[in-house]
Amino acid sequence: MPKTAFLRPDLRRLAEPMESLGGLLREWLPRQRWFAGKDRPVTELGLLSMTELFPGCLHLLIHAGHAGHTGVPSPGGAPPAGDCYQLLLGVREHPSPRLGRALIGRVLEGPLAGLTVYDALHDPRSAQLLLDRLRQPGTAGPLRFDCDPDQRVPAGLVPRLLDAEQSNSSLVYGDEYILKVFRRIQPGVNPDLEVPGALARQGCHRVPAPVAWFQTRHPFKATLGVLQPYLRDASDGWTLGLNALAAGDDFTVQARALGVATAEVHLALASAFPVGGPGENGRTAAAMTERLDAAAHCVPALQPFVPGLRTAFAALTSCDPGPPAQRIHGDLHLGQVLRAGREWFVIDFEGEPSRPLSERRSAHSPVRDIAGMLRSFDYAARQRRPWRPEWARRCREAYCAGYAARAGWDPRKKHGLLRAYETDRAVYEVLYEARHRPDWLPVPMAAIERLAVRGD
Repeated sequence: MPKTAFLRPDLRRLAEPMESLGGLLREWLPRQRWFAGKDRPVTELGLLSMTELFPGCLHLLIHAGHAGHTGVPSPGGAPPAGDCYQLLLGVREHPSPRLGRALIGRVLEGPLAGLTVYDALHDPRSAQLLLDRLRQPGTAGPLRFDCDPDQRVPAGLVPRLLDAEQSNSSLVYGDEYILKVFRRIQPGVNPDLEVPGALARQGCHRVPAPVAWFQTRHPFKATLGVLQPYLRDASDGWTLGLNALAAGDDFTVQARALGVATAEVHLALASAFPVGGPGENGRTAAAMTERLDAAAHCVPALQPFVPGLRTAFAALTSCDPGPPAQRIHGDLHLGQVLRAGREWFVIDFEGEPSRPLSERRSAHSPVRDIAGMLRSFDYAARQRRPWRPEWARRCREAYCAGYAARAGWDPRKKHGLLRAYETDRAVYEVLYEARHRPDWLPVPMAAIERLAVRGD
């Protein structure tokens, strides 16, 4: 009998300090693309929840404590300070050599001694069994699996794990469905489940609707994964933009259509969720200035431009407050949109994973999304030399024109508001690139210089 058959009685012992897995995970986690604490030493690992999802596969929620944080749970059922991560671990005595880079290591002590542990999402058998759980609503310990009763997901779809994800992991099943498995978990409903579901009820066709999902109720309520239709013949906006640049082609027709699609999604969001009053520009300016000061402290190259950038935020207090605050995408750029046929679709409503979930679910100015897309055109234009600032300018103009035609108001006429949000986005990009992709730092720094000096 395979050794994994004895896992169930031993699970109780794993609630103790992670004697079997702690050492292996401490080395493996920081190497994962979705691990958010690469710049902070992991000082402790704690087990928050564990479920044997099916024989040979453990579902874990673990707490990664960093220097200056403790693993003590907060009042009201909130997770302890630090980060919570979702792991699906395969456990076998003799795993397939094809798992390769998915292998975490061989356990030397504790109840799993002698077994090899690996990331189960890389295992086709485990991936298929996970889809089977989603096809049949029910519970497994604290986990609950649900699906849209009007959608029938066929069995036997062949899974493949996508390599492009940064902050999550995604499985494509038979080129018909895509399952996003959230890695960094926060309490509450994830916007990537909440928003597409609400938009589907509004009849908005620009966003693929959830087909199935799973959640946990311990140690807190949270969304763990969402299954949606997969647009098999679609290309993302980033790839399309770079291809157009490489071929010397104009992209304004596509950019204008993308502006129309963005406006349609914003209008549907305003109907699906409560809309706030006029933007609180004073509070927004203060928050943007605070983020600027923090970023300049971490990235010295930003410091000479701080006085000029502050003027963009200070101008918010006297400019047009713009459209009412509402639910938005929160992290909109060319990589978050797909073009299938002649239509644009918007995906990934999770927002910026580094921001608190409560902030990502709150209302914001739609100008924030528009600024994110404008910055993305600039990023694309600077991917190869010679840089193509004129290409980006034409795309920006076309995108705003398309948005205005559908939304009824023109972002270009909200100059102070747009400059502030684009500046805030560029500051975020500087901090991100300095930490993760230093070679890309000149891209947002070029925008910083433009925004600080001329305010365009």
